[in-house]
Amino acid sequence: MLDEDDVGPADEALLDMLQEGRVTAPFAADETGYSLQYVRDRLGRLVEHGNARKVYEGLYELVEDPRGGDDA
Repeated sequence: MLDEDDVGPADEALLDMLQEGRVTAPFAADETGYSLQYVRDRLGRLVEHGNARKVYEGLYELVEDPRGGDDA
């Protein structure tokens, strides 16, 4: 799991979106203004560290918020 200190601005935005429900990378990129590839990289990092999971091809959901907020 990522520590709260490891969370950058893009991660913050993605975690906020994941708190509200499942997201796709293209949707998250449109909503945040970050590039699609960057969002995919950040979502992959969240999955790699166990904070999010890929539930279907391109669809992500929150597992645990490293910021100490509520879990999914």
